[in-house]
Parts: sequence; C-alpha cells; structure tokens
Amino acid sequence: MDKAMNMQQNTNGVTRGSDAFDVVIVGSGFAGLFMLHELRKRGYSTKVYEAADEIGGTWNLNRYPGARCDIESMQYSYSFSDELQQDWHWSERFARQPEILRYLNHVADKFDLNKDIQLNARVTSMVYNENQSKWTITTDHNNRVSAKYCVMATGCLSVARDPKIAGLDQFKGNVYRTTNWPKNDVSFIGRRVAVIGTGASGVQCIPMIAKQAAHLYVIQRTPNFVIPTDTKPVDAEYEKDWKSNYNQRRSQMLQSPGGIFYDYDDDALRVNMTDRERFEIAWQRGGLSFFTAFKGRLTDNTIKQTITCLIHEKIREIVRDPVLAAALLPYDHLFGTKRPCVAGEYYDTFNLKNVTLVDIRHTTIDKITAKGILIDNKLYEIDDLVLATGFDAVIGSLLNIDIQGRSKQTLREKWSIRPRTLLGIMIADFPNLFTITGPGSPINLSNMIPHIEENVKWIIKCIDYLNTHNIDSIEAKIDGQNAWMDHVDLVASQLSYSADSFAGNDSNILIKPSSCMRYAGGLHNYLNMCEKVTANGYEKFFLLKRSK
Repeated sequence: MDKAMNMQQNTNGVTRGSDAFDVVIVGSGFAGLFMLHELRKRGYSTKVYEAADEIGGTWNLNRYPGARCDIESMQYSYSFSDELQQDWHWSERFARQPEILRYLNHVADKFDLNKDIQLNARVTSMVYNENQSKWTITTDHNNRVSAKYCVMATGCLSVARDPKIAGLDQFKGNVYRTTNWPKNDVSFIGRRVAVIGTGASGVQCIPMIAKQAAHLYVIQRTPNFVIPTDTKPVDAEYEKDWKSNYNQRRSQMLQSPGGIFYDYDDDALRVNMTDRERFEIAWQRGGLSFFTAFKGRLTDNTIKQTITCLIHEKIREIVRDPVLAAALLPYDHLFGTKRPCVAGEYYDTFNLKNVTLVDIRHTTIDKITAKGILIDNKLYEIDDLVLATGFDAVIGSLLNIDIQGRSKQTLREKWSIRPRTLLGIMIADFPNLFTITGPGSPINLSNMIPHIEENVKWIIKCIDYLNTHNIDSIEAKIDGQNAWMDHVDLVASQLSYSADSFAGNDSNILIKPSSCMRYAGGLHNYLNMCEKVTANGYEKFFLLKRSK
C-alpha cells in the first residue's frame, strides 16, 4: 500500500505539494466518517475532503427551525461500535438536527477521525490517469493529491436548488435557505414571512416560524402527505430495551424493506383489526414507523388508496376551514408512492390566524419585488423570504465536480441522458470510483444509516479483494450497468412508485422525468443482490489485472 508522503500545511491548514493516498473520500457526513474509520482500521492511508467548515454533511447544512429526523433515533445511528451504541443517549425519540450533529462530532472525537479530515476544501476536479491507474484530485485551494481509489460520500441532499423566479435578487429583505441555514439564531418575531415550498424541509420549518411571525404566507404548489412525529423524550425503559437487543434488531433492520425495525409482537392482536384501526395506531406512532401497521401490504394500490383517503379525512378533521383543508389534500400521487414528509403540528398550523396558505396549484409566482412576492397581480408584502425549495438531489453533488474517467470522458457527458450506475456503487468507464448510496440504490426510500454502512462494507471488501488478487482496477460493465438501471425502472413501475423528476429551470439539472433514480424493491432485496455480485466474483464488473 502507498503511504501518505510529505504532507505539509501552511498556516491556513491547506495541504500543498503532491501527496499520495490509498483512498480519498469526498464528504464528511455519516458516510464519509464511517468510510474513513473502516479504511484506517485496515491500514489504508486515507484523506477526507469536506467543503464546509464543519463535519456533518446534511446535518451540518440543514439547521432550519424544526429540522429533525423522520426515523427513530435508536435506529438512525451507527451499528459498528457496541460501545458507542451503549454509551450514547438520545434525548428524543426522533432526534432534532442539533443532537444529530453533536452525535457525529462525538463519533469523530471518539475515534480520532478529525486528524484525517480537511475542512473548507471543496473538491473541484478528479481526473483518472489510465497509465498509472490513479486519480488526481484537486481542491479549490489548488491542493492536488493522488489516490488509487476515490469514494464519493457526498450524499444525496447536499447541493441546494434555488427556484428560477424573476426578481429574486431584487428583494430587499432577508432571504434564508433551508438547505444552508445560518449558524446564528434567526428571529422572526414581529416579522412578515413567506415560505416557498412544502416539501420535507418546508413542512418542518413552517410550524416553527408560524409561532414567531407576525404573519406567515405559505406558498404551496404541490401538497404532500405529512405524517406527525412523536416529540416525546426517550424514556429509560425504551432505551434499556433497545440497548439490550441491539444486535438482534440491527439484523432485523437489514432484512426489512425500509431498513427499519418494526415491533410485530402484537401482530396476533391486529389480525382482526380494520384498516381504519390500523391507521389510527400508525398515526399515533408517527414518523416512518407509520408503515408498521401495514406490514407487507404497501405494494398493493388498494391499501395505498385506503390510506390516502384516511389521511384526507385527518386533514379535514384537523383543519377547521373546509376550503383550506381541501387545498392541503395531496392529489397527484397515492400514499406510499413517494416518501412522505414528517413534521409535528403541520396541519394544525393552518388554523392559526397569522397563517395564510397561498395555493399556486393553478397559477405561478409572477415575480419577486423589492417588497414581496407578486402572485396573480397581488403583492404579498414581506420582511423575510424562506426558500424551502430543496436540493439538486442524488446527482447534484457529483456533477458539481469535474470528474473525468477513461479517455477524459466526463461524468456530466456520461450522464447527459440518464444517470446510470451498477448497484448505485460504481460507474462504467470510471475505474476505482465508488459512490456511497448513489443513483440506482434505495437512497431515501430506506433508513440511510444501515444503507450507508452496508455500502461501505461492500466497498471495503472490494478494495481488499483487489489488493489480495493483485488487480489494478474495477469498474462496472456497461451491459451490467444498463441491466441494473432497467431493473430499477421495472421495479418502480411494478410497484407504481413515482418516477423521480429531474425537470427544472436550471440548465445544470438533468431533465429526465420518466426515469427512476431510486431502487424501490426494498433495502433487503438490494443488499441481497449486492452480496450475490460479490459472491460470484464481481461478475458484472470489469476487473483489470496488474501487469507483471
């Protein structure tokens, strides 16, 4: 193995010179930290580059009010260290952003990971040298290093996407983005505020902002299903039960479609329950644990329709104004064909006198002026604008880097029609480049932490295999890659799962609304297929043996 050579730093902490590593990792969220830990444990020289000034990835950037996880804290955590599992105490059943970020910093400190992480270093280019079978990685500080392997731990929610609205740059008030919220406290007390967007981040910050603002305008184009979340603290018995059964439950999580442990002990009591009774149990439990009440049935459009109607009933029951309630009903998809949003008190918020829903389902925003938002020739005067318009998801962070593979072919060129990978992990013509939770994997259709951990283990096993067998490089075969993405599309169509829309006004965003980016067949099936490929000697990959 190559060892890091002569790394020198200036007073700003920027590495200069030409250093060589076995592996370079891009990103320091859950994926990057675990990848670094596992590589170092095996003796590989490794460097992590992080564009932000702090580790944490998504949980560092998304600091907006109300940000919290939609998966129970005991499950949205690492499994690789039992000592970590036993020592760490989660304060809430569904952790808020600050606590998750503290957890990640605790992990970095506990395992001494920070020494191999360079912050404020954005990777701008990665070029593969076919003669040397190595990557040259360059950052925005002109730091240039080489590595045999590169691992993209950039996450699927890390590149913000602003709406293309005329006049946005003319607004004289404050503009905040949920995707890059200020670290300092933001007060909306006595302010007139507009939130554009009612997706995952929008529905979480809207109730929080409404509690402060003099008036809040919610600009909604497409209503989403919003499941309540349990904000209760973690009680001692619940925590003890989990910590006594972690091994068993982690194993069961990997055997479930969503990578989530569901307690089915009382299934016998539910056999004769009506779907309405099951729904009430699920609604009270909240979060993505909602799915526990309908184990194994959400592939059936009939039950999706039933749940859709029951949620519509809930909305009409909670929101007192029937016209307003009708505007909040999701209409463009059945429940279970997209990942639902999770937030506390979302629908209750629209009963407040200081909250106005501006439904632009059949219209659009004309423009933003110096004083506010103009819609259908009506000006909504505001002091602050919050953009909850989401991310250039899944591929944005990869395409933001000039990645050049064989014959200097760029990833942007390669994906000009449609992003394609094999298992969401590797790409044809880009040797020794690994993507953790890349396009074509379950991504956010499952608990991301076990998905990340299993991808990391697969990559580690692959690198060990290459070194043991004196193999120079590995990449996806084109036919294997195409077959995998065809399978992703087939599964999505069979399950009536909504295709990912990449349609947007930004020319940097791929436009391919008819293709699916996420494997919808369940994490358990995905992991089985990953294991099968490994067991069969990487049959769907092209392996180039080192010349003697």
